[in-house]
Amino acid sequence: MNKAAGYLPRLVETEIERFMKVMGAVSLEGPKACGKTWCARHLCKSEFSLVDPTGNFSNRKYAEIDPMLALEGEQPHLIDEWQDVPKIWDAVRYSIDSDGGKGKYILCGSSSVDKSSISHSGSERILPIRMHTMSLFESKESDGKVSLDGLFRGEISTKRAKEHSLKELSAMIVRGGWPGMLEADPDAVSMELHRYLLNACSIDAQKIDGRKRNVQGLMRTIRSLARNESTLANQSTIAKDTGEFYGDPLSIPTVEDYLNVLNRLFLTEDQFAFSPQFRSSLRVGKNLKRHLADPSLSVAALGLNTTSLMEDPNTLGSMFEALCERDLRIYAQYHGGSLFHYRDYKDREVDAVLEISGRGWGAFEIKLGSNQEDAAAEALLSMRDMMVRNEAKKLPEFLCVICGTGDIAYRRDDGVFVVPITSLGP
Repeated sequence: MNKAAGYLPRLVETEIERFMKVMGAVSLEGPKACGKTWCARHLCKSEFSLVDPTGNFSNRKYAEIDPMLALEGEQPHLIDEWQDVPKIWDAVRYSIDSDGGKGKYILCGSSSVDKSSISHSGSERILPIRMHTMSLFESKESDGKVSLDGLFRGEISTKRAKEHSLKELSAMIVRGGWPGMLEADPDAVSMELHRYLLNACSIDAQKIDGRKRNVQGLMRTIRSLARNESTLANQSTIAKDTGEFYGDPLSIPTVEDYLNVLNRLFLTEDQFAFSPQFRSSLRVGKNLKRHLADPSLSVAALGLNTTSLMEDPNTLGSMFEALCERDLRIYAQYHGGSLFHYRDYKDREVDAVLEISGRGWGAFEIKLGSNQEDAAAEALLSMRDMMVRNEAKKLPEFLCVICGTGDIAYRRDDGVFVVPITSLGP
């Protein structure tokens, strides 16, 4: 079968191959254009695509008549955009049950299907795996000299990194981690991503469950998410913000519905709150941190380009944080871990907490400029000392400042690591 020329390997491949050994199928889920199909083609021997226009989309017609036809082909077999004919899920489950085979199918989907349209959850047979846009390590813009694995082991020696200017970092943010657009002009990509969002609101959001939704209302919600990128904005805050430039704000129930739709289209990422399990009575915040699926979508929603983003330091700082947390989320998933944030009721906070089962957790502060390193390290040390005082059940394995413009990865005298994002890898 055809495979994309110049395909760059993805970290999620390791997860797919691991679970294909124990499951009958995996369901690769993520936003459109993040590279699901290319990745699955790299791992499969045959393909059935529901979006193949050949014969006036004859594949879709055949699958609607008999979903088992979508399963024909040498295994592992790719079924692309399967959610367009939800009964394919039941056919895959039946095929796996019939012989107990492992690694038979990879299903790709850009939206979550209405569960009422399928007969069985697929539990223990079909494993969902989330795929994201590309990290800087995957796009070859991080040399990966400092690994997440090394941070947990505390084995980081001083390493020289390639220094990047604010203009280069801004361009990385504006262009995003979309595999089909890595070589394109970042500002042209941003204009294309604005159309991408409009299509998501006017087409994908309208057919996800048959309900018609206001396109401009959806776009207002996306712009509000972009303005509140990397913050703890709740639904009430987002609803109020939608009226700032457009008159009457959207109602909270409407915003709740729109956020659910965007989540089902895999266009949002929620970073949940971390609880260090204090033995004392110190209360920890539970609000989640909201992101769009890639910081480039936030830039596009706000109508910014490389130059205008650089001229807005506050927004650039928020988008850089989102870029780093996108990469940390991908690296965490590679190790079977999860990404959180921390904030307690005394407003002490940490940008990112990465936890891996069996290995503990590490804390990150994210700063665009290396001149902010001292303040970031002090915040991390203060948080750790507070946790000691409040008898946290488990303390961080490491503390790390991620910076944008620095050119050296090293360990400070106080034990805090400093790592440029373009040297961080899995």
